[in-house]
Amino acid sequence: MVDFSLWDIVRNLLLAARWTVGLSLMAFVGGGLVGLALLVARTARWPGAPTFVAGYVQLFQGTPLLMQLFLAYFGLALFGVDTSAWMAAAVALTLYTSAFLVEIWRGCVAAVPKGQWEAAQSLALNFGEQLRYVVLPQATRIAIAPTVGFLVQVVKGTALASVIGFVELTKAGTMITNATFQPFLVYSCVALMYFALCFPVSLYARNLERKMNVQR
Repeated sequence: MVDFSLWDIVRNLLLAARWTVGLSLMAFVGGGLVGLALLVARTARWPGAPTFVAGYVQLFQGTPLLMQLFLAYFGLALFGVDTSAWMAAAVALTLYTSAFLVEIWRGCVAAVPKGQWEAAQSLALNFGEQLRYVVLPQATRIAIAPTVGFLVQVVKGTALASVIGFVELTKAGTMITNATFQPFLVYSCVALMYFALCFPVSLYARNLERKMNVQR
């Protein structure tokens, strides 16, 4: 048993929390880029794109994130990729995030009145210009609140990366618990840190949603 003071526990957890934040941001940004590409492909109705995107969404939403992490960690190695826990977690969480964001954004695009598409077509805008100048600016206003709110789920989802050895907040808590034999104290600190990360984001998302509703 290692004699850790409360400050030692908090300090080590704060160091690990940096990796939780970093992984969350990487998954959110990467998932956003992939999700946007899938949204454009689906909205444009390229040959086979709607079926592919629908299958993609069902695959990643219909399977546990834990299994996706295992498959990324052990599966990438089968293709000769030098897999680290960081890379596997980033890939799995990016794909998982993109599957949810593309559905959130698809609903927001669908919420734009059909007349807006028709008005854009009457101006002789091509599909890309219709999206860029008419549809996406309106859909973005609707999408901001749920997109920011989903970031909370991404942050909490990073905890599962601990099962493949990625040392983030939860994994660090487990390691400290094994050294100190103070699970209640350590995991209480872990829970408070997750709350400190997630609550401001949730509050911000609710405020955005309230503002958007007022403006509409």
